[in-house]
Amino acid sequence: MKAKITVLPGDGIGVEVTSAAVAVLNKVASRFGHEFSYEEALIGGIAIDKTGTALPEETLRTGEQSDAILLGAVGGPKWDNPTAAVRPEQGLLKIRKHFGLFANLRPVKTYPALAQYSPLRIELLNGVDMLIVRELTGGIYFGPRQEQGDGDSAYDTELYTVPEVERIAHIAFRAAQGRRKKLTSVDKANVMASMRLWRRTVVKVAEDYADVALDHALVDSCAMHLITRPASFDVMVASNIFGDILSDEASVLAGSLGMLPSASLGADGLGLYEPVHGSAPDIAGQGKANPTGAILSAAMLLRYSLNLEAEAKAVEAAVESVLDQGARTADIAPRGGSFVSTTEFTQAVAEKI
Repeated sequence: MKAKITVLPGDGIGVEVTSAAVAVLNKVASRFGHEFSYEEALIGGIAIDKTGTALPEETLRTGEQSDAILLGAVGGPKWDNPTAAVRPEQGLLKIRKHFGLFANLRPVKTYPALAQYSPLRIELLNGVDMLIVRELTGGIYFGPRQEQGDGDSAYDTELYTVPEVERIAHIAFRAAQGRRKKLTSVDKANVMASMRLWRRTVVKVAEDYADVALDHALVDSCAMHLITRPASFDVMVASNIFGDILSDEASVLAGSLGMLPSASLGADGLGLYEPVHGSAPDIAGQGKANPTGAILSAAMLLRYSLNLEAEAKAVEAAVESVLDQGARTADIAPRGGSFVSTTEFTQAVAEKI
């Protein structure tokens, strides 16, 4: 098949890890007989420097003409000013809203070869393989807000509608059907009105999925259980802010933020794929970045936007094989031990496809 992919390297190590993901996609194209083309565009801090905005209109136009979008990371100390009128993170919020990317999928899987790098006891990590489904375009990040300058009050509003909850719930239930048929819906229904609406709506949607076992967890107890019994989770669905916090908490299970991918999906098939880590400016340009999250994000791109399941599994299997054989980037190498560069790790994965 032919596919056009927009590449948004962004800032810091985003340049290096998107380059790695493209290298692996090129190997997939060669191995399976596909033709992928790429067009780079600006987002984040570099976009601010060059255009004055975190997400230029040209970037949106490029994305609109693509089958999928691959993103690196945005931000860095240069633009780290919460009171600035233009900030790199605004580019992320705007691109999600523009393309209607309401569903953020974050798989979290532990690899036996890397169990020693997790802060948890090894026995707690056996069998950890979960998918966190985060609602991405509603809730407190997008609700009405007001900040009184340097005054004494400010507010952000947690706002959800039934259709918003329904569509993310359907995504989560369908994902659970393809996995172990267990769904945990996270809320704070004992306190928040918006979360009571969330729970009522999820319960109603569950009537269409009799084969999926649904349970509900208050966000505070869920945060505890992610650490004390992480293997008990299959698919989890949560609001924007709860999903944001819980998925970052769950990321430590894998031993490094560099290991984890994500997909942000809309209703029309276009998806944005990015590793969950940040721009890591302290190691940018040194060949120390772990490209695994970006490479696995490319696998999700193959699966969800291009419907190439065999190719996605080939990438995931290649990553696991390379890890099993002992290749380690700096973040997952033993203290004081040797490690391979970003490029060397990428080449090893490509050779396994």
